[in-house]
Amino acid sequence: MATAAVESGLLSDKSRSVGGNGCCAHKNGPGYATPIEAMSGPKESLIYVTCVYNGTGKQKPDYLATIDLDPNSPTYSKVIHRLPMPYVSDELHHSGWNSCSSCHGDPSAVRRFLVLPSLLSSRIYVIDTEKNPRAPQLHKVVKPADIEQKTGLAFPHTSHCLASGEIMVSCLGDKDGNAAGNGFLLLDSEFNVKGRWEKPGHSPAFGYDFWYQPRHKTMISSSWGAPCAFRGGFNLQHVSDGLYGRHLNVYSWPDGELKQILDLGDTGLLPLETRFLHDPSKDTGFVGSALSSNMVRFFKTSEGSWDHEVVISVQPLKVKNWILPEMPGLITDFLISLDDRYLYFVNWLHGDVRQYNIEDPKKPVLSGQVWVGGLIQKGSAVNAEAEDGTELQFEVPAIQGKQLRGGPQMIQLSLDGKRLYVTNSLFSAWDQQFYPEIVEKGSHMLQINVDTEKGGLTVNPNFFVDFGNEPDGPSLAHEMRYPGGDCTSDIWI
Repeated sequence: MATAAVESGLLSDKSRSVGGNGCCAHKNGPGYATPIEAMSGPKESLIYVTCVYNGTGKQKPDYLATIDLDPNSPTYSKVIHRLPMPYVSDELHHSGWNSCSSCHGDPSAVRRFLVLPSLLSSRIYVIDTEKNPRAPQLHKVVKPADIEQKTGLAFPHTSHCLASGEIMVSCLGDKDGNAAGNGFLLLDSEFNVKGRWEKPGHSPAFGYDFWYQPRHKTMISSSWGAPCAFRGGFNLQHVSDGLYGRHLNVYSWPDGELKQILDLGDTGLLPLETRFLHDPSKDTGFVGSALSSNMVRFFKTSEGSWDHEVVISVQPLKVKNWILPEMPGLITDFLISLDDRYLYFVNWLHGDVRQYNIEDPKKPVLSGQVWVGGLIQKGSAVNAEAEDGTELQFEVPAIQGKQLRGGPQMIQLSLDGKRLYVTNSLFSAWDQQFYPEIVEKGSHMLQINVDTEKGGLTVNPNFFVDFGNEPDGPSLAHEMRYPGGDCTSDIWI
């Protein structure tokens, strides 16, 4: 389906040319000088959402949806544009920018291109958002064969821009799905494959997410599992077989030497999203371990090494009419507000979104919680057992007359910290396994209002994006990005 022009890289514009839009001023580079300054940035009016048809039975390409977030607009909470990819079977997943606040000191840098790795096909799409932010265009396709030939890498996941203008992408295995082939891909500022970031022989056992904190000369990455295991659905036996991770990998930054491996043990099975605090002087961060359903804090010790501790535990629920006698919460995404005051995470299976005050990162305090789906909502066939032995199901609100499907999965926070956006697709094969109704009826996207003074979460009844009504049929909505950057893409140096 792709044209030769796309394959060779559309357009001749330089990705680091002078100019910009949104928050990107001409006298500075993109983003903001500090995380606190970012909180005073303009209110979000658009958001880009990766939408998936792969794994749904529809032979349609995945696409990037543009959603109108302006409450005064006649198309508020509607999909106003769809950019289909030129191929099928991609599994769009996470996304990142060619340039962010790490490049704020470079006036030639522009946050223009959204980088979309395709988890299963290993293509990486580059999307131009500058010409028309409401209707972004395809700029270039980085071909899997080029990546594999020059690096041996496949299954690209997380992308982050670097202050150098390069783009770094974690890759979860080799082309055959073996975790042993994983590592970190480097693209130059024109999105050409440069090679691997890590030093030879310093690849982690498993790959997934990563975050760097330059003032501490450290990058930390997490460990999902082998693509040959997760791409077909989740099998608990694969955990025992050693096909899923439980480690954090500590690298020297920027030279890519694996300095330390933190074994999280059974309290840290399937560690996924990884975030340092936004303040670049801080030497602490968190990782969400999905299967163990713990939030783990990592930190630098007085000796200069790194250590970890569990600071939040979501207890499994005893259940009836499910595949196991106990159900984990399954923490699949979390984020930190730009002032490092609040941490938010989701329990994809239980169905709740939580807010914790982390002003003391060692002792998070629950300050808000709301149920927006899950397997144990009222009316479900699954029942949980309360502490007194009675049956328990959670009250989940209907939004605009629609019963909420699936469980909360990806989240994105407004710059000022007052609005939290939520989608509910994890990965098509796992969606089909745990929430087949969202594959059949499509995802949805919600907005949760946040009390940033006293804490608290409430669902906005006026915002509901139903991806069950898409022109090509119901689709699965995953990660979200604002044109001007956000708390899960921007890193400060």
